Amino acid sequence: MKKINILKNSRDFDRIIKKFKPYKYKDYIIYIERDTNDIYHFGISVGKKIGNAVNRNKVKRQLKSIIDEKDYQNNFNCIIIVGKGINEKNFEERKNNLLFALKNLNIIKENINEKK
Repeated sequence: MKKINILKNSRDFDRIIKKFKPYKYKDYIIYIERDTNDIYHFGISVGKKIGNAVNRNKVKRQLKSIIDEKDYQNNFNCIIIVGKGINEKNFEERKNNLLFALKNLNIIKENINEKK
């Protein structure tokens, strides 16, 4: 994930979480803010209940690699909060669940070649 697409500011997290309703799917809580910027931003939050720093960073790295695989529409900010049940899932389950949630939010660009 490129640095320009990462949301890190705590004020942005607070604003988006207070202002918008969450979309919940399995182990993820996702907040979407439609914006007027020309780029998209993702913020990832992994709490201490997930495990120690090594486990939390592993989950963040995996989520970033999943996010990198797809192309996204512009003009939105997205916050992904990871739930406690993520530890029981393997990488493929995490990937399928996150991509399903993002497709339901209509932020993934549809490629003509993928519709087959």
